Amino acid sequence: MKRDIHPEYGQVVFRDRAADFAFLTRSTRGSDQTIVWEDGNTYPVIDVDISSASHPFSTGKQLIVDTAGRVERFRRRYERG
Repeated sequence: MKRDIHPEYGQVVFRDRAADFAFLTRSTRGSDQTIVWEDGNTYPVIDVDISSASHPFSTGKQLIVDTAGRVERFRRRYERG
């Protein structure tokens, strides 16, 4: 491999504030913000909008969409008179 062309690969904390969930992993992404982790070390932290703790597929909680209302609006709009 060529030297000095690869991004730095280090420990990073990804944090989902909506679910109050964070996990430590390795990534090439960095951040100016830092957090003190459970082990006492300071790591860069990246805030994410959604994670396995808040995604409907993982949690089993889905938003109920008003499909009946949408169908009725569609029928009224395109009803043949």
